[in-house]
Amino acid sequence: MIRLLVRTLIAVAANAVGLIVASIVLDGFSINVASFIVAVVIFTIVFAVLTPFLAVQLRRFGNGAIGATALIATLVSLVVTDLISDGFSISGVGTWIAAAVVVWLAALVAAFVLPFLGLKKYLEENRRPA
Repeated sequence: MIRLLVRTLIAVAANAVGLIVASIVLDGFSINVASFIVAVVIFTIVFAVLTPFLAVQLRRFGNGAIGATALIATLVSLVVTDLISDGFSISGVGTWIAAAVVVWLAALVAAFVLPFLGLKKYLEENRRPA
């Protein structure tokens, strides 16, 4: 249960980093500060639900298609977040494509880096029997 909670928190934090990076580097990508948390939660939920579904559907097309699962899930999650969230907007086809790549890449890097910023050590110390 603790591992699931930690993985969920890392995913939320990584997605937050991805959305922040995209809003900084892309001109047509904006997130209202007031609705940032809502946008991150919507994005994370859609991504978490969509990724396993896409993996099953894309498995039919071979291993190359499986590799695109996270990128496609990121794009669809951005679309859904844009439709649902008021303070979140992406304009221009090029920005949509770039946003999917930037959010996916930044979230991927953050998901690998965040556990090594003390969280992994903290969990290992608390797991040891007293």
